[in-house]
Amino acid sequence: MHWSDIAAVAATLFFVMDPLGNIPLFNSILARFDSAERAKIVAREMVIALAIMIFFLFAGTTMLDFLNLSQPSLSISGGVLLFIIALRMIFPKPSKDEPEDIADPFIVPLAIPLVAGPSTLAILLLTASSKPDQMLDWTVALLLAWAVSAVLLTASPFMMRALGTRGLRAMERLMGMLLVIMATQLLLNGIGDFVHSL
Repeated sequence: MHWSDIAAVAATLFFVMDPLGNIPLFNSILARFDSAERAKIVAREMVIALAIMIFFLFAGTTMLDFLNLSQPSLSISGGVLLFIIALRMIFPKPSKDEPEDIADPFIVPLAIPLVAGPSTLAILLLTASSKPDQMLDWTVALLLAWAVSAVLLTASPFMMRALGTRGLRAMERLMGMLLVIMATQLLLNGIGDFVHSL
């Protein structure tokens, strides 16, 4: 196993899943549930999100071949998407909308798109197609990122009390700045691959 590659992909997935940014949303949506019911819902939604992400990881190459998408195009589009997500993390849009009063948030919005969002699925597709011979490494990386995210989101009430809204926002912006660097590198890789393919 290539632990350096695993660590890099796990960190990227963790940043893209953005559990720190999702903590206030999880906490608001699940505020009406008691602690035991909240834990059950978070566990269920995280397992559903993991199943979806594993599907995209292993079906990624087949999907790209079916859609006739090239590696450079996926790298460039993934870099652009990550860059937009990172900018939103650094400069969040103020929202006055209250979370919907959902009786039981099944799949939407917790599993999709808050955890298994478009950017996360795009990274999984890109990772699987770039080095399909390292699927075990990518599975381990996904499980690591997912496990840390699951722990943070399960502990969302404690995290809200410990860090507060400002603390969570500051950490999310730091993650966003790191994600900007990763997105730029992804864009450069895609452009470089495209130039070499000409």
